Amino acid sequence: MEENTPMQPTENEELQNQAAEAPVVENPVEATTDNQPVEPAAPEAHAAEETAEPEIDYSALDRHELLEALEQLMSEEVQQIKGRAQAIRTRFNELNHEVQKAAFEAFLADGGNKDDYQAQNDNIAEQFYSLYDRYRARRQKYLEDLEEQKKKNLEAKQTLLDELRTLVDSEEEQVRTALDRFNEIQERWKAIGEVPRDKMNDLWQNYHFQIEQFFNKLKINRELRALDQKRNLDQKITLCEHAEELIMEPSVTKAFKALQDLRAQWKEIGPVPAEQNEEIWQRFQNAANQIDDRRKEYYEQRKEEFDNNLLAKQALIDKATELTATRPENTRQWNELTAALDELLKVWKTIGPVPREVNEEIWTKFKGMIDRHYAEKKEYFSSIRDEQEANYQKKVELCLKAEAIAQREDWKKATEELLQLQQEWKEIGAVSRKVSDKLWHRFRGACDTFFDKKGSFFKERRSSESENLAKKETILGELKTHIFGDDRAENLSVIKDFQRRWAEVGFVPMADKERLGKEFRAEINRIFEQLKISAREAEETAYRERLRNIGGDAKRFVNNERQELHDKIEKLRNDLNLWENNLGFLASSKQADLLKQEFEKKMQGARQQIALLQAKLRILDEQEKNQEKSNAE
Repeated sequence: MEENTPMQPTENEELQNQAAEAPVVENPVEATTDNQPVEPAAPEAHAAEETAEPEIDYSALDRHELLEALEQLMSEEVQQIKGRAQAIRTRFNELNHEVQKAAFEAFLADGGNKDDYQAQNDNIAEQFYSLYDRYRARRQKYLEDLEEQKKKNLEAKQTLLDELRTLVDSEEEQVRTALDRFNEIQERWKAIGEVPRDKMNDLWQNYHFQIEQFFNKLKINRELRALDQKRNLDQKITLCEHAEELIMEPSVTKAFKALQDLRAQWKEIGPVPAEQNEEIWQRFQNAANQIDDRRKEYYEQRKEEFDNNLLAKQALIDKATELTATRPENTRQWNELTAALDELLKVWKTIGPVPREVNEEIWTKFKGMIDRHYAEKKEYFSSIRDEQEANYQKKVELCLKAEAIAQREDWKKATEELLQLQQEWKEIGAVSRKVSDKLWHRFRGACDTFFDKKGSFFKERRSSESENLAKKETILGELKTHIFGDDRAENLSVIKDFQRRWAEVGFVPMADKERLGKEFRAEINRIFEQLKISAREAEETAYRERLRNIGGDAKRFVNNERQELHDKIEKLRNDLNLWENNLGFLASSKQADLLKQEFEKKMQGARQQIALLQAKLRILDEQEKNQEKSNAE
């Protein structure tokens, strides 16, 4: 809608007809029914000096990209880039603060005193702020020139006021000539741009006062009024044509901006003939409505795109949350997570802007997860260097132990110790790549030396494998034909003796080893089942035999064995407690009953295992007491 503005003095009927037209700035004066002039309303201020700018999301750009974006803006008119330049500077300040914060932390990490630290911009920051200073200087120059132009416009309009005042005071008798001069002054007045805001109101009041005086003096008749309205009609037809051309303009924002200019011009044009007023207004309004509808549809589409972009970026946030939920445990996992997050950041940069009210929030959330990852990764790699140094010392110690074992010939015990060292080697974490291969070759060399010596030793013994095969065949035959009595203890002793004799026989050919072993174990199991000897009894008997055959440092073995048995019992008891608690949470259902059965089976097995371990502890105590008694005797 156009604002109500004064019209030229007309008769009552013409005023009533013109009231139906949408309110516009028809003419500088308005008449009442008795043809007395009424003071006009003050005009609207000219369009803002700044032009509409496209909305661009700079939140995903790094500092170098922001510098390039500002360099590109500098090629445009300074009044067209204010919003984008400020957005770029705000984002650059945030990133530069992070860079300076990281530099300060690095200064402290290197042993610096925080009171001695002096923040300095790097090369990218120096280039950016230098370029931004150039932009500010250009803008300041533009604003100063604009203000100077407004002062010149004020002087020009004051000159026109003097001309208009002279026209009003003159004794000009030719009405048409006076009207032409008056119209010329009006056109020149409209062509002059803005004036200083504090002078605008007084200037317009003086201007309209002189216009009122002019119309009062000339008493313009209907014929001249009709000519003026015809001229106004031609101008408005031209504006309608321009508005209709804008319907086909590809750029919605450009079309809307041009439409606003046409609307401003429409307000400056006076009334048209009453019979054509509604028609010409509807023609202009129809074109304007189509452009407005296009703009509305355009912004609705942009809102839909922004909402879709928000969903896409939220999905990236969810994926980043999922990826960072589990902390990596080694270097490979840290690097794989870094690559995955970097890929998400690349995808983020390809997605367009989101609604302004959530843009900062989701970017801060996404960037925060990436920043936390890099901070934790930095902390991990800092700690891993200390860990690698400790691992280096551990592996050096294993090399020394392996080199000592390589000189021994107690093959079984030495082999067990060497295999244990190899297992410990695997369990020790990584060391620096610079020494990793050297350490491994040293350790592997000691192991190879031992096993080469052991291989040579047993190669000589393989000549007796055929004889050992015959011995084991004989023992197996005796076992199959042996008749057991009713004495349980004697039967266990006989079985133990068979097992001892079997173990004392040396190596047999590899092709017969598995067969003989299976046959011997199957026969032992058959005898156990036949004699109703439980696996627990057999295992206790085997355990007693094992204790009797230990050599070397028996006391140390007993202490280690007792601690290991206690640890196993403690773990089984903890498992029992956990399973019993879980049973209490299971509801009554078919699936729950199956789970209960499974838990009860586990619990029964754990109780049997605890009983066996406790029996072994008693055997261990008995063995220790017997040993102490023997030593005392």
